[in-house]
Amino acid sequence: MIVNEIFAKDYVIPSKLGAFAINPYVGCPHACRYCYASFMMRHTNHREPWGEFVDIKTVTKPISLKRISGKSVVMSSVTDPYNPLEAKYGVTRRILEQLVYSDCHLQIITKSKLVLRDIDLLQKMRHISVAVSINTADEQFRRDMDRADSIADRMETLRILHDSGIYAVLFMAPIFPFITDWKEIICRTRDFVDCYWLDGLNLRGSYANDIMSYIRTVYPQFYDDYLNIYYRGNKSGLLEFNRRICNWCDSNGINYSAYFRKA
Repeated sequence: MIVNEIFAKDYVIPSKLGAFAINPYVGCPHACRYCYASFMMRHTNHREPWGEFVDIKTVTKPISLKRISGKSVVMSSVTDPYNPLEAKYGVTRRILEQLVYSDCHLQIITKSKLVLRDIDLLQKMRHISVAVSINTADEQFRRDMDRADSIADRMETLRILHDSGIYAVLFMAPIFPFITDWKEIICRTRDFVDCYWLDGLNLRGSYANDIMSYIRTVYPQFYDDYLNIYYRGNKSGLLEFNRRICNWCDSNGINYSAYFRKA
């Protein structure tokens, strides 16, 4: 792992995901094979594979709380704020210490139980939600796809957040068509999840061939379906898959937001 400390002008940047985003790090050691953020490679001087480098940001000026007042702030849009290096460097915690009395609407997205370290700060915030990413109930599939915490640890993290009064979101993304066991994930977690965010798999850029090779090897029964969806432009099977998820959630009173096409 290549680790550098870099200086940045500001932690807060404009974002399409919300009004603003905060990314305490550049790169992410979770090395998710499907990570859309790998495009960040071209904005760095790194030649290492995605997941093999992390830049730790240092910003000397304080965050302008007036600038983000009442606005949506996402932490993080292109890295995990609780990647393993956070335990040593504490950049995310120092940022939260600045935000604790802000009235921004902060959304934290992570795959790590390390977020529980900062419950004392999160409980002081006026508008806070924490989304934990889980897109499978199969631990072997999880190990094939990322180096982050186990499924059990992520589910337990959601439970503790919920029981601590933190708005707990399960971010089911990316949902792998015909592979992600979405119903099992919801049934195992619905007692302590306040909302589900559902998002689909986008195959683009450098990781598309890797994912397709994986599907062909491990899930050959779905390989032709993936070719139809992602290479041949026939998305009817995908749309039906998405509709089935949403219809089940509607019928079972699940609070959710779907970010994929349903029709």
